[in-house]
Amino acid sequence: MNKQHLIIGAAAVVVAILVGWLVYFAVSSDRAAKAAQAQNEQILLDMAQNDLDREYRELNDEFQQFENSRKFITDDSIKRELNDKYEAARIQVEKLQQELSNQKRKSAAEINKLRNEIETLRALLRHYVEEIDRLNKENQELRNENAQIKEQNRNLSSRVEETKRRNEVLSERMTLAEKLNVTGLSLTALNKKGKKEKKVTKAVQLMATFTIPQNNSTPVGEKTIYMRIVSPSGQVLGNGATFDFEGGNVEYTAKKSIEYAGEEMVGVTIYYDVNTPLIAGDYTVELFADNFRLISRQFNLR
Repeated sequence: MNKQHLIIGAAAVVVAILVGWLVYFAVSSDRAAKAAQAQNEQILLDMAQNDLDREYRELNDEFQQFENSRKFITDDSIKRELNDKYEAARIQVEKLQQELSNQKRKSAAEINKLRNEIETLRALLRHYVEEIDRLNKENQELRNENAQIKEQNRNLSSRVEETKRRNEVLSERMTLAEKLNVTGLSLTALNKKGKKEKKVTKAVQLMATFTIPQNNSTPVGEKTIYMRIVSPSGQVLGNGATFDFEGGNVEYTAKKSIEYAGEEMVGVTIYYDVNTPLIAGDYTVELFADNFRLISRQFNLR
């Protein structure tokens, strides 16, 4: 009986030892599993943070590239709003990154918070890009519109210049139309009896004769016709009297006033009394009136 009790007691001790060992092994295994799981989770969190850090750096680089396009945003309020929002979100991301870097263990909540902040940055960047694209499109439309306006202005300037030129030509034609017409101009040397003298060296007078045709465009009224006779030696015959012509003083030989009524005037004469010896050769006769040179002809007097 005692021997049986001893066997039972020994068996109980063995069972207790086995149960205890099994419990210890189970607890140890559970702890090891949990530790391994926690380590795996931490590794995954670290990898997630590293991925977010990379995304943030890439996103920030991309944003900095678009910073060069800020010149297209002329609205200061829009520019300031975008910058302020991005700067606030960027500071928050950097703060979270610093906190996570200093922690040995990261939490999923903190990683998610960082992910949300980076998504905020990404949304701001999309808005930034959309705003710049819109402004680029508007600027291109304005540039196209300005180019069209410049082209229209050039065309308008060309038309204005052409109209101005035509008006000047028309004005010149109208002015020329008002000029007295002179036809049939002749120069004759006269002797003391008022008859034609064959030798100009014996002439006491020179007579210019001409006709003024009808011209309805010429204003009617008194007209003063100035005559210049230039001798073969280049001397203007006369007493040195002058008249105004094109802003200067022009020496003339003789003058005559007529009353022009718009009708034809035949046989108009102007005389020059010779006061200096004449020589044979070519004499030039010019007639002026109303600030116009009416005619210029050359005559050979022997």
